[in-house]
Amino acid sequence: MMFLLLSIVVLHLVSLAMLFIATLEKSWWVWTDSEITDLWYNCLHDNDTETWMCAATTESDWLQSVQALMVLSVVFSSISFLVFLAQLFTLNRGSIFYFTGLCQAFAGFTDFAACLIFTFHKNEILGDSRDQSKGRFGYCFILAWLCVPLLLISGVLYVHLRKKQ
Repeated sequence: MMFLLLSIVVLHLVSLAMLFIATLEKSWWVWTDSEITDLWYNCLHDNDTETWMCAATTESDWLQSVQALMVLSVVFSSISFLVFLAQLFTLNRGSIFYFTGLCQAFAGFTDFAACLIFTFHKNEILGDSRDQSKGRFGYCFILAWLCVPLLLISGVLYVHLRKKQ
């Protein structure tokens, strides 16, 4: 039982860390190795100073939807972890972690919605006049997609987990 509990906690923390990275790092769309776009900034690497120069992205309704959904996903997953820790000490023996599982599942669904919106509306989100076939999805976008099954699986595991002594 202790191994199962520890595995679920590690799964939750790994997926939460991946969500933080996917939301805050700057690589959702890569134009070239020196030019990238994320949910918050368009960045260009300056070879002379070896620094990234970033400017705020142009706002669109689709971009704001993706930003809001990714932040909601992080919030739901964080709340889920805190509630799990609280329920671990307050639930009666034999009780199931329903609220924790629902919060984690909502985190998965909001992450899924954000990834779908970015996938299908990247033209409106990026808003560049450049040819987008010369760009590619970055590692943060891929991390966000990888979080979807991890969040949903951990949500299901929480719903089936019973508290034992």
